[in-house]
Amino acid sequence: MFELILAAEAAASEGTSLAPFIAGGIALGILLTLLAVVIQFGRGREHS
Repeated sequence: MFELILAAEAAASEGTSLAPFIAGGIALGILLTLLAVVIQFGRGREHS
């Protein structure tokens, strides 16, 4: 039973090694898109 748990943990760690980079890339893309939108709309208005 213990060997099965170790094998499952090894498979899970190998399968999720790329997931944080993918999630980070998606989050970074969303933030950059929001920043670009804010900059574009900010240029059209005069600030007092």
